[in-house]
Amino acid sequence: MTAALQRQTRTIPIVFTFVGDPVGEGFVAGLPRPGGNITGFIPQEASMAGKWVELLTEIAPGVKRVAAIFNPDTEPFVRRHFLPSFEIAARSYNVVPIVAPVRSEAEIEKVMISLGREPGGGFVPMPDAFVQVHRALIILLAARYNVPGVYQLSLFAREGGLLSYGADGADVFRRAASYVDRILRGAKPLELPVQLPTKFEMVLNLRTAKALGLVVPPSILLRADEVIE
Repeated sequence: MTAALQRQTRTIPIVFTFVGDPVGEGFVAGLPRPGGNITGFIPQEASMAGKWVELLTEIAPGVKRVAAIFNPDTEPFVRRHFLPSFEIAARSYNVVPIVAPVRSEAEIEKVMISLGREPGGGFVPMPDAFVQVHRALIILLAARYNVPGVYQLSLFAREGGLLSYGADGADVFRRAASYVDRILRGAKPLELPVQLPTKFEMVLNLRTAKALGLVVPPSILLRADEVIE
């Protein structure tokens, strides 16, 4: 955080949404006690990486190796927060965890080619702005090389990805509005803890599942908040 921004935030209350690592990025001193004039909401907790692996093995039980795709330059916190959960979950489901840093479209395609070269490949894109910007390419390559993936944002599934599971964005913004209201009524940001998501949504793209040759288990069909047919 720049010195100018630090000076401004001493006087202007700020409520953020969808900041991946507010402590690591210097916005707050800690989650329970932000310690300044900034507070807000985190879109994903670290254990979610394990949940994505679980869902991937559930919808694609033939998966034997799974890659965590992210750009370490744009989201360095992924290594600290998400990869440990990802690797533990992968091993618990008897799949090989692959850490797959990517910094370009060519590197994304290289990972997908490697995963699709033989049966059993799958992937989970980590929370990463770079991944989100390149989601159309990732979805296209996943279809081209017949590689199943589980995503964190519903827009991936709505745009052709197989399955998404993550925080309900609308709920996050509603909760952020309640913080703004409390601050306008006199509460101080340092009194309002940074919060994790409490409401999640699952979106299943049944068309993509069929194209990948997957038979979606009833357990996922019943839990999906939205099914795209």
